[in-house]
Amino acid sequence: MQKTLETKLARLHADPRGCKDFILADAKDADMALAIGAPGRSPEAHSGELRYRSLAEFRDIITQIVEAKLVDIMLMAASTSEVLTIHKRLFDNSPVTPAARANDTTDIHIIRGSKYPTSPSLPFRTATLDHIQCGHLDCKPEERRLGANLGLYSITFNNDTELDRAALEEYKQFRLEAERKGFRHFLEVFDPNRPEAVQASQLPGFINDAIVRTLGGVTSSGRPLFLKMVYHGPQAMEELVHYDPHLVVGILGGSAGTTYDAFKLLSEAKKYGARVALFGRKINNAENQLAFIRFLRLIADGEISAEEAVRAYHGVLQHLGIKPYRSLNDDMQLQTNVMNYGGNGVAISLPPSASETGKSTACACRSAAQQACACHEKKSIQAESNGKVEFAKMTAAQKVAYHKAHWDRILG
Repeated sequence: MQKTLETKLARLHADPRGCKDFILADAKDADMALAIGAPGRSPEAHSGELRYRSLAEFRDIITQIVEAKLVDIMLMAASTSEVLTIHKRLFDNSPVTPAARANDTTDIHIIRGSKYPTSPSLPFRTATLDHIQCGHLDCKPEERRLGANLGLYSITFNNDTELDRAALEEYKQFRLEAERKGFRHFLEVFDPNRPEAVQASQLPGFINDAIVRTLGGVTSSGRPLFLKMVYHGPQAMEELVHYDPHLVVGILGGSAGTTYDAFKLLSEAKKYGARVALFGRKINNAENQLAFIRFLRLIADGEISAEEAVRAYHGVLQHLGIKPYRSLNDDMQLQTNVMNYGGNGVAISLPPSASETGKSTACACRSAAQQACACHEKKSIQAESNGKVEFAKMTAAQKVAYHKAHWDRILG
């Protein structure tokens, strides 16, 4: 089956300034960072108890998301990719592309009681390309398509000559091996994890320059398909996209935060040129991951605003009988978003306007008892043309009603 990733990349390169396609990835590779906590909180935990999902439950959720076809890429650890891609053949008849984390630098080793994330990043690779591609060492040529053929390579620049040179040398060796074995990759560039490595005001320029310098000597056969990086605001994003429109820029999600944090981050980054979003904890910590991703997809496709999506998401949760982590009012707040695994980094805050907070909308229900903001309207939704829903013609309340009805059809 044709993969949506391939279709979208082709269109983005054919018309890099005009194409509005957006690539959405679910980053379910956290067991290479957060270990036992990677699968997220278990819904079976009792009050006051911290209990995580099992690895089997984690993989079941991945399967459900892939089968829903709402993302373009599913990023996994090599061990999970082996189970779902090679053994269960989950992706054979799916438009979703499987990918595996190809390296795991020390700054993402989030182990309870450890200090690794606060120590300067050192390069490291657990997985080998052969094991990602075919599940064992020394793949035969015909076996290399059995598993994932796309990987995430991560690099952290710390403004240290020796450390950064070593990181670049490891990335070079990875690219050479990947080219020999026909393995494609995308490049994740973290902010420095060493305290005070770069002045905060200089950080966006430092990261942009580091990316361009890193790839300046890399020819097309070894270049990443796209980037994954911290969103440093409109100016930094526009600068990078303007420099090379064919350098497809993606953003990482960082800590979970509020629902509005996630939805607004995607919306703002896309507005200024990002064409990929890779969210991990923001999805994995959602009350209902399928519903959360559906609204990410609608925002990415320009069908709904971030503000409308938060209200509609709460409407879906209410309809499903799922208690939200926060009230609608609290979930509409932007918190400090720290954008790397270890909990340190640069905070990007996007203050909403009065209209964005919904204070002047026709839907006036703001009480805790009316979190879904449906205003108890019973308006029918007639905004359909040729079988496609035209969200632009809907009121906010109609969009909430539509999405509640959609999830009623899916989940009963």
